[in-house]
Amino acid sequence: MASNDKSRSAKRPVIGLALGGGMARGCAHVGVLRVFEKHGIPIDLIAGTSVGSLIGGAYAAGLNPDQIEQLALSIQWSDLGRMTISKLGFYDSRRTEDYVHRKFPVATFEKIRLPFGAVACDIQTGKMVVFTEGDMGLAIRASCAMPVYYTPVMVNGRLMVDGGVVGHIPASVARMMGADIVIAVDVNSQHLPIAQPTHLFTVMAQSMSIMGRTAVSYIYNDADVVIRPQIEHIRPDDLSRAAEMITLGQDATERVVRKIQQLLVPRKQGFLNRLFSRPKQDSWRVTPLRK
Repeated sequence: MASNDKSRSAKRPVIGLALGGGMARGCAHVGVLRVFEKHGIPIDLIAGTSVGSLIGGAYAAGLNPDQIEQLALSIQWSDLGRMTISKLGFYDSRRTEDYVHRKFPVATFEKIRLPFGAVACDIQTGKMVVFTEGDMGLAIRASCAMPVYYTPVMVNGRLMVDGGVVGHIPASVARMMGADIVIAVDVNSQHLPIAQPTHLFTVMAQSMSIMGRTAVSYIYNDADVVIRPQIEHIRPDDLSRAAEMITLGQDATERVVRKIQQLLVPRKQGFLNRLFSRPKQDSWRVTPLRK
């Protein structure tokens, strides 16, 4: 495996895909994956936040874009959580964990076909946590646990909530995982005005979206290409428009395909670039997951 990695690195840069959070709008990620496969754009690793972890995890586990589209077209919110009596949230998200175990070909990080990191937030320390080992179902559940709506998820004695709290686009995570080129997909930071919220769920989702906008320029600095599907007219809780969002994800990706292809061409690194290039970091790694 190591020799293959060295051979690949000699031919082209390592490509990392950073899939952002955005609830139902994450369906657009499926369109991105479809265009990558259509044009033969390689994906060497994936980092996902919230719904980005669900879509990215499905792809890393072995599902193709057509299979993931079928999941997106059929999934309901009831598949991901149920009402609960708790002081910490309205819904228990254990069903998200069960969904991953039922629908993915494999559900442990050790068995997936390419490196994948699911981003969550430790609600007590406020720090980002990136899961790369153990149970994918538990990791994705933690990454998708939107505060107040879902109860926090206990992992290794720590309470985890939605990774969007610390940044809805995990471009920096893809970089730390070893990507030379980071392609980020932003399904959340759309232009104002935001659609009027219709219930508590959308109030919380749109509040997180607004918070994410304040840091989006900083987050973009870690990405070489940002794909932004034009889906601001669709409510973040509207799963009924999944097909439309997938198409808009395809359209947005087609617009930047040429730029991505140009980045795939190997370039000799000059002395100054080698001198000031950022070393790969291992601080993002976490211990194996246990409940």
